[in-house]
Amino acid sequence: MEATGLGYLAAGIGAALTVIGAGYGIGRLAAAAMDASGRQPEVAGQVRTSMLIAAALIEGATFFALAICIILATK
Repeated sequence: MEATGLGYLAAGIGAALTVIGAGYGIGRLAAAAMDASGRQPEVAGQVRTSMLIAAALIEGATFFALAICIILATK
């Protein structure tokens, strides 16, 4: 197998692991936020805001990792 083919394979595996990790992280984050909102409904707004900020940070790191995978695939 050529180096180019291995680069594409590595980028594909890296992208898949990145997306799986981000989905798992955001899922756990949402579950914890829903649990907190169920336990204390009066702080649901604050929990929702914190959840959205954390989800945005997770997605930002995911997009960064995917960009690196794409750059590695095109070299």
